[in-house]
Amino acid sequence: MTYLFPPAPQVAIPVVGSDALFPVRRVYCVGRNYAEHAAEMGADRREPPFFFSKPADALVPGGGEVPYPPATANLQHEVELVVALQRGGADIAAADAADCVFGYAVGIDLTRRDLQTRAKEKNHPWDMGKGFDYSAPVSALRPVALSGHPVAGAIGLQVNGQIRQSGDLVQMTWPVAEVISHLSRLVRLAPGDLIFTGTPAGVSTVVRGDLIECAVAGVGELSITLR
Repeated sequence: MTYLFPPAPQVAIPVVGSDALFPVRRVYCVGRNYAEHAAEMGADRREPPFFFSKPADALVPGGGEVPYPPATANLQHEVELVVALQRGGADIAAADAADCVFGYAVGIDLTRRDLQTRAKEKNHPWDMGKGFDYSAPVSALRPVALSGHPVAGAIGLQVNGQIRQSGDLVQMTWPVAEVISHLSRLVRLAPGDLIFTGTPAGVSTVVRGDLIECAVAGVGELSITLR
C-alpha cells in the first residue's frame, strides 16, 4: 500500500500488568449520566442516554502535562469511568454487554464550556467544545480480570489538592451495561472502542498551572498539569 503521506500512528493505551497496548478505534462519551451533574447543567428530569464523540487522537494516555487549549476562557474538568471494549456488535442486549468489556480506566473529559454553551444556544454541534486536541486524558487500562466490573465505588477529582468532584459509580443514571446496549442501537461497536460514561456533579473551571488529580476506586488514578 502506498500513501500520499505517512498515515497517523495508531493511538494506543497502556494496560496494567501487560506489555501489550490497547489499540483505540473510536471514543464515545455519554452526556449527563449522573443526576446531580445533569441538574447543574440545567436538566430537570431523567432522560435517555445521549452520546457525542471525541477523536481518538484527542486522548492523552497516562496524563502528565496537557496544553491549555486555545479559544476558551472557561475550560472545565469532568472525571469519568472509561470502558474499553474487546468485542462489539449491533443491538447488544444489556445482559450480554459485560462480555464485550476488556477493562476500565479513569478519564477526564476536558470541556471548553463557553464554546459548548454558545453552540447549544444556537443549536449548533458541540464538536469544538468537546473534541479538541488533548481533551481526553486517560489512565492505563485495568483489565476485568483485575478490576471486575465496578458498579459502585468512589469517583472523584481534586484541583491543587482541593476536592471539586466527589461521587459514586452507583449514582449513574444509566449503568455501563445499559450504556453499551443503548449505544449499540445507534452504531456498530467494535474492539478498540472506548466509552466515557459521564461525570458526577462539581465540574468547575481550571486554568494554566493547575494540578488535576482524579481516581475511580478499584480502577486507577490519573493526574494532569495544565500548561
